[in-house]
Amino acid sequence: MSPGDKEMAMMNGKTVLVTGSTGGIGKETARGLAGMGARVILVGRDRTRADAAARELGPAATAVTADLATLAGLRALAAAVSARHDRLDVLVNNLGGMAAPRTRTADGVETTFAANVLAPYALTCLLLPLLRAAPAARVVNLTGGIPGGPIDPANLQGEKRYLGWTFSQYNHAKTAVMAMSRRFAAVDGVAVNVAYPGHAYTPGNRATTAAAFPYAYRPLVPVIRFLGPRFLDDLAKPARSSIHLASSPEMEGVTGVYVNAKAERTPWPASVLDERNCDAVWDLCGRLAGIAP
Repeated sequence: MSPGDKEMAMMNGKTVLVTGSTGGIGKETARGLAGMGARVILVGRDRTRADAAARELGPAATAVTADLATLAGLRALAAAVSARHDRLDVLVNNLGGMAAPRTRTADGVETTFAANVLAPYALTCLLLPLLRAAPAARVVNLTGGIPGGPIDPANLQGEKRYLGWTFSQYNHAKTAVMAMSRRFAAVDGVAVNVAYPGHAYTPGNRATTAAAFPYAYRPLVPVIRFLGPRFLDDLAKPARSSIHLASSPEMEGVTGVYVNAKAERTPWPASVLDERNCDAVWDLCGRLAGIAP
């Protein structure tokens, strides 16, 4: 899908930060926005990969490295961006992932929750001054997997039960980030929306080991690795929902919207509309991060 004149005009000269953008959907999102004339900041953990991705995308792209699974890494990223830019027009919280078995970050936070929910919450809070300095700033948070199931406020970090594969803790976290985003959408000075990219075969999928799947499902791993590159390797398609929310003129000033893989507005799942769930996720993020918008 090539950008139209309105999208090009909307993004020309804008500053955009995309997390998890040294490969996969994040890099394709950054590529699409750079092609519209935006200045794109790529974020990854590995300096070599980040610099290579920036060179691939051309002079519109620069690279910053940070470990976004930790609060120290998030603060370092926000400080680095603030030192170089006086405003941020778009923040795309693309980074995600799952951990198996259950592990904790250096901050003591369950890793899957930290990457998928706490990181976008904390980074958005830290970058709010730059976002508010831009006219009509946008935040795009990515869900994924098969979101929309029930949210268990007592098990947000897998305290009671943890299955670190794509149909359990990862999905739970991806639904929780929707609840967090819906609450963040009410914060003044920034529009926060959620994109569902659909299914894709990304570098993260390739790196997932058989141990991430329950034993009964491990025979499916070779099948996934065989079919994935053949049917789900076009990463431009799953990037379009994020690009739409970041660049579409029709989304200017719109907040609290969820779009599907076709970039169509979609109703929030019932679990995300439950204010008790939103409260639980929002309060936990605030406590763990130690910051609020």
